Amino acid sequence: MAYQAGGQRPAPRPVPASVEAQAYLQDYAALLESVSFPSVVFDHRWDVVLSNAAFETLFGGVGPHPTAMPGDNFLRFVLFHPDAATILGEHESSWCLPMLAHFAAAVERHGQDRGLLSIRRDIAQDPIMEAAYRHGLPHWIRAVGANAVEHDGAVRPLLHPDPRWGTDCRVVGETPRTLQDMGYTRMTLVLREARRPADGPRRPRRAGRTSNHLSVVPSPER
Repeated sequence: MAYQAGGQRPAPRPVPASVEAQAYLQDYAALLESVSFPSVVFDHRWDVVLSNAAFETLFGGVGPHPTAMPGDNFLRFVLFHPDAATILGEHESSWCLPMLAHFAAAVERHGQDRGLLSIRRDIAQDPIMEAAYRHGLPHWIRAVGANAVEHDGAVRPLLHPDPRWGTDCRVVGETPRTLQDMGYTRMTLVLREARRPADGPRRPRRAGRTSNHLSVVPSPER
């Protein structure tokens, strides 16, 4: 059973078999909980292994979903949850496409992984997402450059439910060697304080995906 800061997650997940590794994860969960910014540890499928209270607060208002809850699989949340765009600003270009690029790389490394193949099937069943994966992603990478794919150091729009926080965050990858050896990755979203009211109104939230065509996918010529 995977560990979560503050207790155990009820759904069983694969974890390292050794007692030493499990003890390390328990202690790392305590470390994660001491961080005031949203922080999460996931495996190569983006199945969440650890997350802290700040992560839960950030995504606590999203509605239920059978397969795409942020505390279960972060990639599925970004791609498939209808509420993702209400928190992840500029959802398509700043979150979906970079995550799809990392997913494509993971499929190349772990082509027969059942979890990744399941995500690939779900992408194929969504015509908009499939178009983004097959056509929009290469087009976007050519347009913005390979560096835009990287998570670490990227500043991305984020709409926190607490108005004290601003409208973007810096994504920081900080994975120690022990977690790397377990096949895990840690990601922290460093929040920024909101600007004073005189600087302008808070960016309005998007209700979700409203277009039937991704803007980064070249429209078919007529």
